[in-house]
Amino acid sequence: MMDENIPCIIKPIDGAILNRHDGEVKGKGLLIEVNLRAPSEAKVFVNSIPAKWDGQLWRCIVALTEHRTELIACAELREKKSEHHIVVLYDRNSTPRYRMSVDDNIMFLRDIAHNSTDYRSIFDDPYMAFWREMHRRYGTKVHLNIYYQTVDGSFTLRQMPDKFKNEWRENSHWLRLTFHALQDEPARPYRNAPASEIEHDFLLVTEEIIRFAGEELLSPFTTIHWGEATREGCRALRKQGIHGLVGYFVFHNGEPAVSYYLDADHTRYMQEHDYWWDRSEDIFFVHHDIVLNAFPLDRITPELERIAENPHQSEIMELIIHEQYFREDIPHLYQPDAQQKVIAALEWVTERGYKPVLYDEGFIGAPEP
Repeated sequence: MMDENIPCIIKPIDGAILNRHDGEVKGKGLLIEVNLRAPSEAKVFVNSIPAKWDGQLWRCIVALTEHRTELIACAELREKKSEHHIVVLYDRNSTPRYRMSVDDNIMFLRDIAHNSTDYRSIFDDPYMAFWREMHRRYGTKVHLNIYYQTVDGSFTLRQMPDKFKNEWRENSHWLRLTFHALQDEPARPYRNAPASEIEHDFLLVTEEIIRFAGEELLSPFTTIHWGEATREGCRALRKQGIHGLVGYFVFHNGEPAVSYYLDADHTRYMQEHDYWWDRSEDIFFVHHDIVLNAFPLDRITPELERIAENPHQSEIMELIIHEQYFREDIPHLYQPDAQQKVIAALEWVTERGYKPVLYDEGFIGAPEP
């Protein structure tokens, strides 16, 4: 039970990232309502501003004027004072934006390597040619999360030539390559893996990306295969420069899944929000909105329309698809309309004024004014 003297801020939560949809923009600040629990007979303040009791909760309007604000709730009761501290971030420049990410990539890199004698460009590869066309047509920026090797071990990133390094660099304004996993199997490879294992695999992939494509292609954001890893594993990635992780944030058999190390409460929060900051680890989490290969083509637009109804889920549209569904040589997964699914999603976000971004541009992709 809550100690009667201890206030508890319940909204926003610690690490909440707040934008124009979370309050009233006034001048250079954002007016937000803080909800908290405390004894009804107490005197309650938030950042020295008196709160009002509504019969169930205490409420207080606070102005956020800085990117980072500490909210300090203070309750005074029977000559005793107690406090509750949280920190929230203000996404001041937030605007509707989207990112296109692709998981499970390795086969197209194998194709480029095997055809490097004949290819004069990475865009001679049909897969890369498609993504360049999406960039040219819609301005799309594409983040590719890649493996170190194929499951059978017949190809590793060490076999990627550095012949095209300058071309990769020249396209770094719209392309990113980052670590996904060692390989496609087994499923959930880092769910219980020691930090040393995920760090080892991360360095394997990252060092090769720098060698054949250039450091310019890296990003402090990535998606771990199956979106699961221990807190210690994520902490190891943070030490290596990864500042943000993207996942589905769902439940399977009542337990958080594709949610990294987050507990049930934070997983539920992420289901309803675009982003959250775990300040204990200094890691950002971003919610995938739609897995394009999981929907029939005619359901892509209705699903995006459904998501758009919630402004807390649709300020950042995270679109994702997986490489295998483009591959005719993987017949049990191949979707002949995979490209059309991508196009349908990109047309939808473009028509509605979403800006294409990469998350390392500005604050989680929010462009500077």
